[in-house]
Amino acid sequence: MVSNYTQQRRRRKPPFRRQGSTPAPLYAALDLGTNNCRMLIAKRTQQGFHVIDSFSRITRLGEDLAQSGLLSQDAMERTLKALSVCSKKIQSRNVQFIRSVATEACRRAKNADLFLDRVERETGISLEAIPPIEEASLALTGCASLLNLQKPKALVFDIGGGSTEIMWIELDRVGDPQVVDVISLPIGVVTVSEKYASAQEVTAQNYQAIQDRVTEEISAFSERNQIAEQVRAGQVQMLGTSGTVTTLGAIHLRLPRYLRSKVDGMKLPFDEIYRVSENLTKMDCDQRAAHPCIGSNRADLVLAGCAILEALCKLWPVGELTIADRGIREGILLKLMREQD
Repeated sequence: MVSNYTQQRRRRKPPFRRQGSTPAPLYAALDLGTNNCRMLIAKRTQQGFHVIDSFSRITRLGEDLAQSGLLSQDAMERTLKALSVCSKKIQSRNVQFIRSVATEACRRAKNADLFLDRVERETGISLEAIPPIEEASLALTGCASLLNLQKPKALVFDIGGGSTEIMWIELDRVGDPQVVDVISLPIGVVTVSEKYASAQEVTAQNYQAIQDRVTEEISAFSERNQIAEQVRAGQVQMLGTSGTVTTLGAIHLRLPRYLRSKVDGMKLPFDEIYRVSENLTKMDCDQRAAHPCIGSNRADLVLAGCAILEALCKLWPVGELTIADRGIREGILLKLMREQD
């Protein structure tokens, strides 16, 4: 059951602004997910923004959350260490505008309030546990520039550690995306891996079970928006933002190491999604960990992500996926900057 994730206690605060001013103020966006802690520090430009500093660390805050309903002590300690690094970067850069958000793990955990209070006390970072709809909206803001203006409809999704958000989008006459419907599935790479993996492996039977569950969860969403009919009419594009899709893109390109510049915005045919996913299912966890675009931190999670993604592709056979290595953090930055206009 999803907790009240502090709606009453943690209503949206205005962006924190440090005292003093600089000729080019800096902005920080921090996204604390179920699996990752990520931050961008940027300055505004005429084209949007330029990243000055960044941070990303896998903390697995949501480890064992599905079973216990609580954030574990080890997971909180790992996450606090990562947030302390973020805090030091913010201070050393003299960042003026900051927004920090937390997602599924802090929405669900019974002890999330205590953890968020401790974060603020020990690091000075005030985290908002945002609802799924706002999470999806921020992700869309961050990656909307990658949408194809020639297609009037879009499926935009974010496969996270603890949940998956899917948006049904219409592009208006000037190409601005309008959210028609949104769904948040309590299904992410961490929660699914913990439920369906045995000895860090997802069996073929469980791989199919994950797909079946995703399909069941989104069937009503698909039917009420008549998405399948519009896919058949060639009106729909698909845009994905998550570690799963960026990893598959990098593997498809056979990169010797992950390069955002090569992956962000690339098109990946569904046939290649299925081929790369099938190859990953034939590897054991050690082999996946040895892959330069996967690594040990994601080796036990990537199959769960592949299964979730395949379910979306099979239900909605658009034929091609646009990959976005951008999302919530970029959305936060853009909104922070617009608020200063």
